[in-house]
Order: sequence, then C-alpha cells, then structure tokens
Amino acid sequence: MPTHTALTSADLREIRQSALGAADPLGIAAELADAVDAGRLTDENDAGFALMLAAEIAESRTKLDAALRYVERAVNTYATRDDSEVGAARALRARILFRSGREDEAMAELEPLRPLLTRYPDAAAYLGAALAVGGRNQVAEEWLTEAVRVALAERAASTEQSAEPVSAEDAGLLFFLLQQRHRIRHAIGRPHDAHDNLAERLESKLARAGASAAAESADDLLFWPHAEFDSMVVQWPALSQSYGGTWDQHRARLERELVRLAGTGRTGLTLLPGSVAGLIGYAGRDGEPADPKTRASYARQLAAGSRQINWPPERNEPCWCGSGSKYKKCCLPRSRG
Repeated sequence: MPTHTALTSADLREIRQSALGAADPLGIAAELADAVDAGRLTDENDAGFALMLAAEIAESRTKLDAALRYVERAVNTYATRDDSEVGAARALRARILFRSGREDEAMAELEPLRPLLTRYPDAAAYLGAALAVGGRNQVAEEWLTEAVRVALAERAASTEQSAEPVSAEDAGLLFFLLQQRHRIRHAIGRPHDAHDNLAERLESKLARAGASAAAESADDLLFWPHAEFDSMVVQWPALSQSYGGTWDQHRARLERELVRLAGTGRTGLTLLPGSVAGLIGYAGRDGEPADPKTRASYARQLAAGSRQINWPPERNEPCWCGSGSKYKKCCLPRSRG
C-alpha cells in the first residue's frame, strides 16, 4: 500500500495491479475504505473506484460480507449518476450476491441494468460476467439477443446507414453485442443463427483489415497535439481530409483506429506525436511536407524514436491526447461515435 498522505489515481491503479499478491490484501482493502472516509484521495471522484477495488479484493478472499459492505458504499457513491460506472458497480454487487447464495437479490439488481447494453460497450462484459457467476449464461444470451434486436432496429430506422453493417467500425456498439452474444452461445452449445453469422463476418473483416493496416504506413497513427493540429490545418488546409476537420474529429479518428487495431489482436500500440516544425524539417528543402509519402516517412521516423504515446491508458489515467482529463471522460467515449 502506498504511504502517501493522499492517494492519487496512479496509486489506485498500482494497487489494482499488485494488491492480490500482497501479504495482507484484506488490510489493503480496509485502508482503501479508510482513505475514502478520511478524504485522502487527491481526486474525490475516485471514491467509487477505490471502494470497488476494496470489494474486489475482499471478494477474491471469499470475505463476502466485507465485499458487500464495500460495494454497497461504491454504489451509493455513484447514486446520482446514470452511466456505465454505476452500472459496473451494481453488476459487481450482483456478482457478490450470487456468490453469497442470494440469487433472487442478484437478479433484482441486474434486471434494471439491461438498458445499458444498448448504451455502453463495456456493459455486455460486466453484465455477462455477473450472470456467468450466477450460472445464468442462458439469461445473458436472451438479454444480448434482445439488445442486438433493438440495435438493429435502431439502425434500420436510420436513413444514413445500411441495414447490415459492412465493418466492425460501421457496426459500432452493435459489434460488441454481437461478439459477446456469439461467445456465450458457443459456450452453451447453441447452433449458429443469423446473428452469429454476422458476428463472424464482421470479425473476419476486422481481422483482414488489421492485417492490411499492419502493412500500411504508420501515418495512420500520427497524432497532432492541439496546438500543432491548429497550425497544421492553417498551413495545409487539405490535410483536414486526412486527419479530421477539427481536433475533436482528429482524436476520434485515432481512438477508433486504435480500437480497431486492438480488435485484430495487435498489441503494443502507440501514437506518434508530430509537429509542424518537425514535418517541415524532415521534408527539407526538396520535399513537400503535405505529400502523403513524406508524411508516411516522417511517421516511420517517429515510430523508430522514443517519444511514442502508449495506448490505451487505464480508464482513470490522464487521456493520451494531453487534454488533462481522465481517459474515461475524454477520448475513450470517442470510439463509440
């Protein structure tokens, strides 16, 4: 356990990685709760995260009464929110209730969370995990089937989209629902249906796209920090077609591309922070900075250096884009657009 007077978000992430291997993990869980009570968190918004971490530690040691106390406090911390964070806390509470033999209470906790499946990509994972602990994979499959039906109906109602997605990126949240449903159906021995076939087609396309991307230029991951982006589009307006018309669009494109690459199994992904001066300097007197070949070559030079930005950060870490906000509040949601 860190000895700092106050615990930072980084401290909590470190604890998450190391607590279960510590000599006294239950003592760490108690100290986390004490840090919340004593106001020893540098960011008060981390209180729910700290209490959920304490609950997970206690759960791992089968101290289910303590785990429930911690997670109930986490849920109360998130009481005024209506987002995926509170959903994850309540799903954790249901999971612990299942382990405690309180199955009816666990299901009563999970049932109201079903609408989150069509709002947040990670909801399929934490709801599925809770139902699996309770031996309710069949229920998970039913919920995901309904969520897929709703997502497809919403898609069909849109005049801007085709009836069936043509890629994982085009599918958006629907892709995550199809994947999770497909895996659960495989686990419980269900025969393939049309949704399973769609999931496999999208996964196959994603894998092929990933293989192609690996052979393409590192220019796809060239990142222009805010001030550099503004200078770049003033100097070369046509590059807004390659990098986005605004900095928000630029960040969203990169986040979606990184999510796509990760989905193909790529690891060690990094962003390559560029600068207008660096690109001009690389091009030299005889090169054209805005030329695609020049930019691709510049990106490869950056990829060989040591200034890459590792991706993804933890949800509570500062965002990779340098905005100063936490990743979960900044660029993480951009991948869902």
